[in-house]
Amino acid sequence: MTLVPDPTARRATPVVPAREAIGDRDLGHWRSRLGQALARIVIALVLAVVRFLPRAVQWSLGHIALVATLVVGGTVALLLEHAAGEVYESVVGSTGIARLDRPVLDLMVQVRSPAAAEVVTDFTNIGGKVGMPILAAVASLTLAWWWRRWTPVVLMIAAAAGSLLLTVGAKEVTARARPPMALAVPPLETSTSFPSGHTLNATVIVGVVGYLLLFRLASTRARVAVVAVTALFVVLMGLSRVYLGHHWLSDVVAAWLFGLGWLAVVVTAHRLMITLGRVEPVRSNSGRSDPAE
Repeated sequence: MTLVPDPTARRATPVVPAREAIGDRDLGHWRSRLGQALARIVIALVLAVVRFLPRAVQWSLGHIALVATLVVGGTVALLLEHAAGEVYESVVGSTGIARLDRPVLDLMVQVRSPAAAEVVTDFTNIGGKVGMPILAAVASLTLAWWWRRWTPVVLMIAAAAGSLLLTVGAKEVTARARPPMALAVPPLETSTSFPSGHTLNATVIVGVVGYLLLFRLASTRARVAVVAVTALFVVLMGLSRVYLGHHWLSDVVAAWLFGLGWLAVVVTAHRLMITLGRVEPVRSNSGRSDPAE
């Protein structure tokens, strides 16, 4: 006996889990044209990503120096800028390192002498609006003549422009008052206090000069000397601002961190340019040497 299906009988409706439905509406079924179109777009994007990932991994392995430079440089820059942000938070909340501002300033006033203040003032003027641009111009042009190319000038312009924007932007945002004028050594500063512009600009500009010098020095002792002199100059520039009563200690610490962060960005960008310049010739040479490719 053959059973004939009853055409009037209803087909069994699949049971939809409660978490995949709203009432009797199956959320896995797109009824409207707009919903169906969105679903197709999402599926296409997911498939594109799945297909792209193996190529991206293969490219990364083939350009490991480029990827490593970007990851390391980017991580260092982000960590330094994050640390600078933490200093700012301590200033806003009068916590952490900001608690040392007044005690350190009082100590500087106690140990200050007229003769030392005059010497420190002459030194700190190097990092001012006149001294630092002259230093940057002379150093970058000298290095450009030494290198026989304009790379040092371009790098210095980019570094100085970013440093200036960081200084001006941060001062506008924070609008922090400087230490009391009665405790400062003339000539007095009129701009806001956070961060120290002298320190930030010195960190970036002198840091770039030191970085460029390392390219032309073969001796390990000479390289160590350049790093030591660069670090000493930057540290003394920051301390001079506190000694003269022109900045709080937290202003200087934040400037060091901001400056080192931007310096890391500039150095990373330069190293990426060098790495990319080496990748392209290798690719073109390999293409000519192997006719099968």
